Amino acid sequence: MNEVAEALLARVRAARSALAAAVSAGDTYDVAVAKDELDDAVRLARQHGVDVEETGAEEG
Repeated sequence: MNEVAEALLARVRAARSALAAAVSAGDTYDVAVAKDELDDAVRLARQHGVDVEETGAEEG
């Protein structure tokens, strides 16, 4: 896997983690922000042919 793919996967993982933390904290604003970041990270990864399913991120 190249560095770009690894960086994109790391971004997806970080976004999923931020979303989980926001949901756990019950912060609706942070949930919305985290969902947007996850959607963007997944979209970029897919545009570059990176399989986001290996991170468990299927939405986006």
